[in-house]
Amino acid sequence: MSTPPFPLNLIDGDITYYPQFIDSQRATILFDHFKNTVPWQQDDIKIFGKVYPQPRLTALYGSEGKEYSYSNIVMRPKPFTEKLWETNTLLKELTQIDFNACLLNFYRDGRDSNGWHSDDEKELGRNPVIASISLGQERIFHLRHKKDKSLKHKLLLGHGSLLLMKGKTQQYWQHQVPKTIKPIGGRINLTFRILK
Repeated sequence: MSTPPFPLNLIDGDITYYPQFIDSQRATILFDHFKNTVPWQQDDIKIFGKVYPQPRLTALYGSEGKEYSYSNIVMRPKPFTEKLWETNTLLKELTQIDFNACLLNFYRDGRDSNGWHSDDEKELGRNPVIASISLGQERIFHLRHKKDKSLKHKLLLGHGSLLLMKGKTQQYWQHQVPKTIKPIGGRINLTFRILK
């Protein structure tokens, strides 16, 4: 990693950004691989009583029997692929954590998004560690404190970068990837986690 990692220095949060966790050439290979080989799905979500197609594509990989639920969606994991194992091994070398699941998000263009939320589902346990790798198009990532709405942060997540969220981050902070009207390309997000 030629560009050093840096902490975001958030109150009640523990987040570190690694701008070049995976080198650009390798990240492009991974983006193309996942885009073309993952059996992407688009689930329906319910917002204020109305049903909409989720504004991105998703897939879940991980240990057998470890279901993951959010927004009334229940996902059952497929076994880790070779490329996901390789990436998980890189993460383990850095974090000393053996992640057992990876939720993939495919933002096809600027219309795809992920609204305000915390990764605080019961399957993740207390104070989960989330390792989020970005491949493809840079996207803006917003953070806001749940109690003190004046506490906000904005970050551009680059190709091959890693955002590592730990400690009480999910308890006190929400995050989102907002829509944009700019004509942009696709982004794939690998979010490694431990499902209890």
